[in-house]
Amino acid sequence: MKVWFITGASRGFGALMTKEALAAGDAVIATARNPETVTAQFGDHPNLLAVALDVTDEAQAKEAAAAGIGRFGRIDVLVNNAGYGLLGAVEEATAEEIEKLYATNVFGLLKVTRAVLPYMRRQRSGHILNFSSIGGYFGYPGWGIYGSTKFAVEGLSESMAAELEPFGIKVTIIEPGFFRTDFLSDASLAVSPASIADYQGTPAGNMRDFAADANHAQPGNPAKLAAGIMTMVDSANPPLRMPFGSDTIAMIEAQHASVAKELAIWRELAVSTDYSRDATAVA
Repeated sequence: MKVWFITGASRGFGALMTKEALAAGDAVIATARNPETVTAQFGDHPNLLAVALDVTDEAQAKEAAAAGIGRFGRIDVLVNNAGYGLLGAVEEATAEEIEKLYATNVFGLLKVTRAVLPYMRRQRSGHILNFSSIGGYFGYPGWGIYGSTKFAVEGLSESMAAELEPFGIKVTIIEPGFFRTDFLSDASLAVSPASIADYQGTPAGNMRDFAADANHAQPGNPAKLAAGIMTMVDSANPPLRMPFGSDTIAMIEAQHASVAKELAIWRELAVSTDYSRDATAVA
């Protein structure tokens, strides 16, 4: 039996992963700002501990981790799922909006991870799943600030994977594309109210209309993603990156091709800056 610690467990991917884990006979420390929203869905399950957690509160993160250890004795899988989106051009976002987004998507993830890692290091095992996005691999117009939080998650996760390997702790970055959750609804998406007229009709401005029209029409099936995560976690060698969705795969392949093409064009200038390319350089 694995013990899961899932943030944002009251809805979306978090609730679906909680359901899958409980169905598999695992235990779940399911966290949410209001834990009653968790128990309302799953009832008084013997393998479920619903805990109050605002990921921006470091003390509460430590209390939640300690409560989970007190109940189940260990934490095998940490899922940093809590987060939300911000739609608007980079210039349109206010400092307050940006700081609030980073407080949850980046600093909140770090606070929860630091609260759980001492227990994983002590048991010399564990698996951390950090939710990123295809927006953490490719910069979309209109999603620059949100995407930057996911780029941060990707970089942190890569470093943690190397740092934690000696302790038997694995790290996987979850990269969903567009899935039919409530992510594009008011519950999970903030839209910068400061709309600048110049951006109307540009890719950034058009993204506002696309997001409204795409809500609940996305190609990805959330239940299949949750089941896929269970399969991935059970594997002997889970990947560093786990993309989900055909749209994600297409964008990753296109991004790789674009980078390779640009590198080929500018390679000579790039390598010309080495000392070895300077005939007058002194060893």
